[in-house]
Amino acid sequence: MNDSSTPSSSVIYDWNLRGDTLSPPLRQVEFFDETLRDGIQCPSVTDPPIEAKMSMIRLMDSVGVHHVDVGLPGAGPRAVEDVISLTEFIRDEKLAIKPACAARTHPNDIRPIIEASQKTGVGIEVMTFLGTSPIRLYAEGWDEALLEKRARTAVSMAKGAGLTCTFVTEDTVRSHPTTLRRLFTAVIEEGVDGLCVCDTVGHATPNGVFNLVHFARNLVRGLGSGTRIDWHGHNDRGFGLGNALSAIEAGVDRVHGTVLGMGERVGNTSLDLMLVNLRLLGLIDQDLADLAELVDIASSACDWPVPVNYPVFGKDAFRTGTGVHAAAVIKALKKNDNDLADQVYSGVPASWFGRRQEIEIGHMAGDSNIIYWLSSRSIEPVPALVARIRAAAKSTNRVLEESEVMAIIQGA
Repeated sequence: MNDSSTPSSSVIYDWNLRGDTLSPPLRQVEFFDETLRDGIQCPSVTDPPIEAKMSMIRLMDSVGVHHVDVGLPGAGPRAVEDVISLTEFIRDEKLAIKPACAARTHPNDIRPIIEASQKTGVGIEVMTFLGTSPIRLYAEGWDEALLEKRARTAVSMAKGAGLTCTFVTEDTVRSHPTTLRRLFTAVIEEGVDGLCVCDTVGHATPNGVFNLVHFARNLVRGLGSGTRIDWHGHNDRGFGLGNALSAIEAGVDRVHGTVLGMGERVGNTSLDLMLVNLRLLGLIDQDLADLAELVDIASSACDWPVPVNYPVFGKDAFRTGTGVHAAAVIKALKKNDNDLADQVYSGVPASWFGRRQEIEIGHMAGDSNIIYWLSSRSIEPVPALVARIRAAAKSTNRVLEESEVMAIIQGA
């Protein structure tokens, strides 16, 4: 197992990639990060300082994210300052990632984006959004004619300034096809670059995503247009990641997400887990070793703790205190095969994503755990010390903290 890019077929049979399939094949898409806009709208998230935002954008660029929403400048002076600072940061560091900004379909929101683009000399994509579902129209007292007028005005204003523009329909998954057809046709006539279909309230199932994306694709194709299609999903029913993968299968060109799934209510599609899964499926091949650092910085700067059981980046994702598991990992390490050790008891290779396997000592541990733990810290695993630690571990009902093991060692 010397090839770090794919597990060896000689020791792993991957049912995910072999045999029949229920869905069309996945395809390569672009990634759009919404952490610094949609993510920080969560009432439990702290808007991070500008230095942390810069660090996050640098790491997003490192792991292959193509676009980042740097804010909604229509929200006020602070938002404008951040948009300008982050855009200049991307420009000055010559990052490949491209800035975008959210805006209502209103000149007062679009004008600050145009001004920020002119001030920085950088093209900023305009993501202009408008609610389109019948329930939203009823609540707001809107009609389709008003929606079309606002959509045309916003897109023509952005395109008139020479900026890339994406028309974002809020609550698309609960919108009527006649409304979507009218609005999509109108903005395509105005020269829009992309359509973003949204599961704003986390209502969709994978089947609903597939139906909606196919509707949008067929409409674009029927109009003879090459307009890009984006997917933006939320996780209210727990379908966030699955829906994003379904959207890719259905043929979208760009998928949105946030680090750790931060966002309103229960959050958005987890961008980090989407990258992990596409890497494991062989759809992308970029180096994701910096992904763990991105998650750590986002968690700290936004005051958003990572659950211990969060896949890949949670504290327990690669920890084991079980003797049988630890023994298998240790035997793999004795074969001088780090890849084998990384996957013998893990469906995700920790090293691909900036993590490592961790063996702990607890009430379910065997001597293998203790010997490994001591050896990895350059402590001689003499039998008497191993026995003393084992006795202490077996008297508890949990994993020992490092300080507790060290106290036993010092006492010995």
